[in-house]
Amino acid sequence: MDEAEFNAFCGTLPATSTVVQWGDAHVWKVGGKVFAVGGWSKDIDGFGISFECSPLTFEIYKDEPGMRPAPYLASRGMSWLQWTGPQTLDTDMLRDYLGESHRLVAAGLTKKLQRELGLATD
Repeated sequence: MDEAEFNAFCGTLPATSTVVQWGDAHVWKVGGKVFAVGGWSKDIDGFGISFECSPLTFEIYKDEPGMRPAPYLASRGMSWLQWTGPQTLDTDMLRDYLGESHRLVAAGLTKKLQRELGLATD
């Protein structure tokens, strides 16, 4: 997945916003909370995509080819992975995990904000 595909996909998820920050990274948010970050990193060759995941998913993928604990975020005890290439997750699987990251972050918003954003399921 390249930068254009990443931004196009994240833009299809409900109630999202984006900002370019942190050294030209594309930061995607739901309800003001980050769920995905895409950008270049000096220690990888190409475009990396970081996303929140469950602790189990983190443990399964953190040492797999094309994956690693997300710089900064994972070192602070958060379950965030960085995709660096398609060796383990192809584009379709990556989209699924980005959608799951969006869902996890949205679920952590207040019920009031979820309703305001049209994300409440009740």
